[in-house]
Amino acid sequence: MSKEHEENIKKEFEKAEKAEAVQVEATEKPNPVVKELGKVDTRRQMDHTSPDDPEIKRLNAMVGYTRLDLNSFPSRGKFYRDDFEVHIRPAKVAEIRNFSTIDEANLREVDEGLNNLVISCSKVMYGTQRGSYKDILEEDRIYLILSIRELTFKTGEHTLMMPVSGNSCKSSMCKSQEAVELRTSNLQFNSVVEKFEKYYDEGDRCYSIATKNYGVIQMAPPTIGIMRAITDYIRDREENNKNWDKSTLAILPYLQREWRGWTEKDIFAKITSFQGWDSTKYTIVYRLAEDMKIGVKPEMVFPCKSCSEEVTVPLTFPGGIKALFLIPDISTELL
Repeated sequence: MSKEHEENIKKEFEKAEKAEAVQVEATEKPNPVVKELGKVDTRRQMDHTSPDDPEIKRLNAMVGYTRLDLNSFPSRGKFYRDDFEVHIRPAKVAEIRNFSTIDEANLREVDEGLNNLVISCSKVMYGTQRGSYKDILEEDRIYLILSIRELTFKTGEHTLMMPVSGNSCKSSMCKSQEAVELRTSNLQFNSVVEKFEKYYDEGDRCYSIATKNYGVIQMAPPTIGIMRAITDYIRDREENNKNWDKSTLAILPYLQREWRGWTEKDIFAKITSFQGWDSTKYTIVYRLAEDMKIGVKPEMVFPCKSCSEEVTVPLTFPGGIKALFLIPDISTELL
């Protein structure tokens, strides 16, 4: 090999080494654009989309459910936590079938049937944590059930029409319509007496009412859980031939905030403590409870189709309570 040829090979090697060094240096130096944007944390991204992520679990659990606006409830959502949510789904055939077997003459059985629908067709959430249907206010329950009904028959195949009497319209010269549909949008709600609004405690989600001689009395509309506990207490007393005091049970639900761990012994102890009250304190609390009743009004008010005057119709369930989910007239389905 000639000396000239060796020099040429040496130069080629040196050129290749320099090129490799430039390439290595380029890969080691951070790209200024990438540095500005920041690195993607793939581990965090994987965690976010992991099926074990609480938010992903919550979203998966809500598939097929519709979230209700608490502001549309009779309570306007005032007595629930900020993270409280209610989601509902349509009733299934098996659930409607079970509801159809209730004895409407048995008020307790009707109550259980309505609660079973709420249990089956709703989910209560506190953020990512599951709550209980018992956390729903008793006076919000009928609105919730009617919402489930409307979602079940959302194409209008099962409308509930309430008859309108001939003199319902305020205008004596008007011939008002014969019937009005029972829908949540037609409902009227009772509200807490306005003078008590200054006592509303946003932190505790209740009314903290200051009195001259009895300190601060905290009260709020009862939940389904509280009313169920009292119903069980009454049932136990009756089954064991024991008396129960209606006057104290009329106010007790408004003084109790938590149903969890609230036993029949606790109820009895609370009722016993009322015996030490004087008549003035009982009267104050009783009147406060009466003025604190919310819920759906026993009548609906809507504009007359003929003259636009107000028409008032008593709130009833044509065909009975079962007609909420059973078609009362099947003639339209027959050939």
